[in-house]
Amino acid sequence: MTLVAPAHLRLARHARLREQLRGAGLDALLITSLPNVAYLSGLFASAAAVVVTRDRFTLITDGRYLGIAQGLVADMPGVELVITPATIAFDQALAEALCVIGNGRAGFESAHFTVKRFGDLQARLTKLAPGCELEGSEGLVERLRILKDEWELEVFSEAAARLSDAAKCIIPKALAGMREREVAAVIEAELRRVGFDKPAFDTIVASGPNSAVPHYRAGDRVLTAGDLVVLDFGGVFRGYAVDLTRTITVGPASARQRRLLEDIAAAQDAGFAMVREGQPATDIDRGTRESMTAAGLGDAFGHGTGHGLGLEVHERPRIAQFRAELVGEPLQPGMVFTIEPGAYFPDWGGARIEDDAALTTSGAIWLTDVPRFWTH
Repeated sequence: MTLVAPAHLRLARHARLREQLRGAGLDALLITSLPNVAYLSGLFASAAAVVVTRDRFTLITDGRYLGIAQGLVADMPGVELVITPATIAFDQALAEALCVIGNGRAGFESAHFTVKRFGDLQARLTKLAPGCELEGSEGLVERLRILKDEWELEVFSEAAARLSDAAKCIIPKALAGMREREVAAVIEAELRRVGFDKPAFDTIVASGPNSAVPHYRAGDRVLTAGDLVVLDFGGVFRGYAVDLTRTITVGPASARQRRLLEDIAAAQDAGFAMVREGQPATDIDRGTRESMTAAGLGDAFGHGTGHGLGLEVHERPRIAQFRAELVGEPLQPGMVFTIEPGAYFPDWGGARIEDDAALTTSGAIWLTDVPRFWTH
């Protein structure tokens, strides 16, 4: 497996983006979101941008990434590389790449561009091409990223297998007497050991009453007999994030704890059963939520059922409740997402079970494979 997507797939992404440009009536698009830059070019950098026109693709970065960037563009015909010298402002290079469209319409990613930076770029562009119109756009590259290509699905399959292997080693090590932050350190060391570049987010180790806080991190509380402990962790592999949650009990599970975990697992299965091509993504949440409600846990399930995965740990599709401003996105082959129901009771504790799934041309599959019930 290559470190980045093969050149022919990156070039195919460029072609699909140009179709988006034509549909939006744009002559160029400035891309400054670093995940979007990586998706189109293969370059993971802290300073980089891309300018795409109807017939040109320009990758802009600085000298720190010279060798890597040269290697990436070498097998992409027609891609221009601009390395900005330290003596020139980075955004000057952006303006120069945009001005080639003359009096055309240039889009920029409004969700990733500050007002101050827009004003500066507009002033630079006015000097170079007074007739060039700069306007905000939204989601043009993200729309492409929703559907993973064959290389991305291979990356997810490998990443999920590594995460599953790590989880099977990690969970038995979360023992009574350890502090939450000590368990988090064990988790992150294990993620590195199995080949992840870094954690995908701040590791969650939430024990006892802390387990009732869905996004609690890891503190100094000591794991104690009788605790529910939520372990939520993930890793980045080849640039892509995977995510897993298991809830364990320290010592034998009580009847209430066991029933809670069984009900959450059943709700997860109900959500997975809704994963079919053409089905709205919100239906996964509906299936999960109906199961939780039937078990008497509806009021304790206060977050969405899941989220898309990709170059960012939270992407489209959104697996959440239907509402007017969140029309259910039709599920399509190539989508990768989590299904993670949970229930939380302040001062007592909570539980969540999360796995990664994908919709393929053959149907829905689980990517992660870890037992859902663990008792220490």
